[in-house]
Formats: sequence, structure tokens, C-alpha cells
Amino acid sequence: MTTGDVVTRFAPSPTGTLHVGGARTALYNWAFARQQGGRFLLRLEDTDQARSSRASARGILADLLWMGIAWDEGPAEDGDPDAAGCGPHGPYHQSRRLDLYQEQIERLLASGRAYVPKDEPEIVRFGMGRDVAFDDAVYGRVEVKGSELPDFVIRKGDGFPTFHLAVVVDDALMGVTHVIRGQEHLANTPRHVALQEALGFARPTYVHTPSILNPDGSKMSKRDRSKAARRAAAAVLKGRETTVEHLVAALPDGDGDPCGVDTDVLQQFMDGERDDDRIAEGIASSLGVALPEINVAEFRASGFLSESLGNYLALLGWNPGDDREQFDRSFLIESFSFERVNRSNARFDRDKLLAFNGDAIRAMAPGTFRACLGPHFDQFHAPLRERIGERFDAFADVYQARTRVLDDPARLGAFFGMDDTSLVYDAKAVRKVLAKNDHAGRGVLEEVAAALRDLTAWTAEMIDELIGTVAARGDRKLGDVAQPVRVAVSGGTVSPPLGPTLEILGRASTLARINHCLVTTRELG
Repeated sequence: MTTGDVVTRFAPSPTGTLHVGGARTALYNWAFARQQGGRFLLRLEDTDQARSSRASARGILADLLWMGIAWDEGPAEDGDPDAAGCGPHGPYHQSRRLDLYQEQIERLLASGRAYVPKDEPEIVRFGMGRDVAFDDAVYGRVEVKGSELPDFVIRKGDGFPTFHLAVVVDDALMGVTHVIRGQEHLANTPRHVALQEALGFARPTYVHTPSILNPDGSKMSKRDRSKAARRAAAAVLKGRETTVEHLVAALPDGDGDPCGVDTDVLQQFMDGERDDDRIAEGIASSLGVALPEINVAEFRASGFLSESLGNYLALLGWNPGDDREQFDRSFLIESFSFERVNRSNARFDRDKLLAFNGDAIRAMAPGTFRACLGPHFDQFHAPLRERIGERFDAFADVYQARTRVLDDPARLGAFFGMDDTSLVYDAKAVRKVLAKNDHAGRGVLEEVAAALRDLTAWTAEMIDELIGTVAARGDRKLGDVAQPVRVAVSGGTVSPPLGPTLEILGRASTLARINHCLVTTRELG
């Protein structure tokens, strides 16, 4: 095989969102094809008609493109099964290739390798009964006795092929030379090899990659989000029965069904009898807890950079061969090899991914960070972006050094988006900063407000100079003046440097918040 003949593929089922394990598989296939000057194909295995959806296909394709994984051949970017897509081997939805599968089934029936069971007239089974052996680039020689391989279904009662038949036919007809996929498919490969032999198809090179596990060794799956929500609810309900009524009463609003679902369904969720992302997210939102990201869309919404996520995923099962951990796509393309794919399963370390992402953000030029943060806020935090308005660049600048994911500025700077007269003040901060020493902090606020009204230029530099002047006037420490103002405008004792904070808020909001603080905190402390 010469360079340029290599063809890899990624073949997700559009029955949900793109799991990070699938994203890693796509990344390895893409990187190897690019390294070899070959082609990377994408097809959608949508033969499960009950669970497949166009919305799922569209989401998977969008997530792949966000990851920078573009296909040379495959479906249209909107996942439309009726669209031609790009490349000579379409259609790229299995549901549009039924005639191709039926042709191969007829060949197997004619040769006697497949049969129709007497009691299942709509079903076709493939007869095994023969020893199978193949080489895997990671796990080595695999040999399975025919006695251990039962016959299996290749056409279901609805007329659609099973995964086993469709994947073998598609790989052969599309010219796939290397099948790089998760280790969970290793047990399926003897069936696929047997089908290839029966149909006279060439055998691709098999490369099975290790599984991605949680830190505790459990399988990383979308069920983890429901489990996390149940744990959070159980902590609130400690010492009480975990009934729907107790759950609803324990949530902050204390009224009604917090998840918009039937109470019986909610009870089943709490009892662990069903998992549901919508319920999990409703509970997490009500309790203010974060759910673990499992799918690419969730990492994207949390504000991870596609480059950092891809960098980290590449390391989950592959070793660059030196101590390097952080690298770009060019390095991955140049260095990827099957010899350095591990056999042992990888454990997903979110703290390490966070460190990668934070390092990448801090290394950005300010303009690059602004250009990254803006679209993220437009998509996920539009009201806050609109509230900050033309001062968004300054907002981005003050938070870049504090940011590990693009959601951090939205969380840390949520007070910027609050209505000036709806700001809620932390009682402990009021007692510590405003009320002690006979309410000295309140007097500072009145003094600063009067000075800010007359400030000639509303800039961070001028504001900082004014705060320093007020402090010197009363022979006070800078913090004795800055902290009361910080509490007044943010609700607590933590914010970016005061000058930039007030510049971003603007004169009108700053003065309105100081006045609101003076009015609403009289009785506190």
C-alpha cells in the first residue's frame, strides 16, 4: 500500500450526541489519514430507525467541525439524508443504502453462508461454525474457535441490516483500508472477518483503541450526569426519604415540578430506575451544581477550546513518545502511530484538561481571547453580553488571567449582568466591610459616590486615582475604601481590580448600585 491509498472512516450512529470517546476515534482516523495523505470518510449508521434522528446527525456533524475534524467524503453538513453529500461513494446514510446490503445478503443466501430461520421468515442469519483469526495493530493476534462463535442476524425483521453486515459492506464498497475504532468493538471483529471472507472482501487493517474510563475506573457514559444529579439531590435530602415531594420542597423555589416532567417519571429518576438528561439538568440548575461533561457539546458549552479538548483526547490512549503533553494538530498528524497506541484503558482527568485549557487561554494574545470569548457569550450568555455592550473587550481583558474555561467570566462576572436595583448583598460581606467600626464603610460609600459624580473622565486609571485620593484624605488604607465600593457594585468582596470594574459598569450603574447598597443594607449587620 502506497501513501495516498489510505482510507479511514468514522461511522457514528445518530441516536444521541457525540461522546468524547467517539470524538477521539474520529480524531485518530482523521490524523492518520492526513499523515498518510489519504482520505477520511464520514458515514452515518442510521439503521436503528426508532432512535436515529436528523437532529442528532446535525449535532454530531457540527461537533466534529467544531473540533476541526473535517471529512473528505461524507454527508451534507446539515445531516440531511436526502442530500448528496460529498464524494463518489454515497449515499453516506446507511438508511439510503438498503439495496446494496440486500444484494450482498442475496449472495450469502445463494452461497449457503446465510439462511432464513423457519420460525423467523423476515430475518436472515449468517452461519458461523468456523475458526477465525486476525491481527490487530494494538492487541496483536486474535484467534477464536468456531465453537465459540454462534450464528448471528444480518437482516432484521424490518428489512434493515444489522450493524455487522452494514459495516462490512460499507467498508468494502467505500475502500476503507484501516478501521480505527474503540476496544469495545474488538469482540465484534471475528464476525466481521467471517463476513469479509464469505463475501470475498479485502480485510482492512484493524486498530482497536483502549476505552476511556472515569477516574474511579467506571465506564465514562452519559449516565454519569444523572448519577451526579441524584447524588446532589441526595445530599440535600439527607435524613429524609427521597420522594418527589421532598425533592421539590428542598429545591430553592420549593414549588411545583422543577423539571417539567411527570412526577412518576421524576420518582423513577430519583429511584435510579431511569436516566434523563433533562431531569438531571433541571435538578443541577435548581441546586446550583455542575454536572460532569461527557459529550463534546457539553464541553463546548462549558467553554473548553476545541484545540485543548482535542489535545487531551489524543493522549487518552496514545503516547507521543516523549514527555510532551501539550501540542497542536500538526504535531499529532506528524507523530501519530499505531505502535504508540496503548492497550490499557485511559482514565479521564478533568483537572488535567482544565489545566490544558487554562494554559492555552493564558497564552493567547488579548485580541485572540476577546475573539474567542465573544462568540461563546453570543451563543451561551447573550443577555450578559448585551448588558456589557461596548465595554465587552475591557470585560474580557480583566478576566483572561482568571479564566480556565470560557464560562468562567460569565460565572465570575455575573454581577455585571444584574439589574442595578436587584443586586443581592452577601450578609457576611456587609457585616465585615460596611457595618463594623460603627458603619464606617457606609460613610466611605457616600464619600466615594460624591467624588465619582464629578469625575471628569470615566476611565480605570482615573477611578483608581480617585480611590487612592479618597483613602489618603482620611489617612486610610486603600482597602478601607476599595472594599466597600467593591461590595456595593458586586454584592461581595471579590471582583476584578476596582478601576476596570467600575469602568465596565459605567458611571450611571456604579452610582445606582452604591445608592441601592446604602438603601438596602441599613438593617444588615
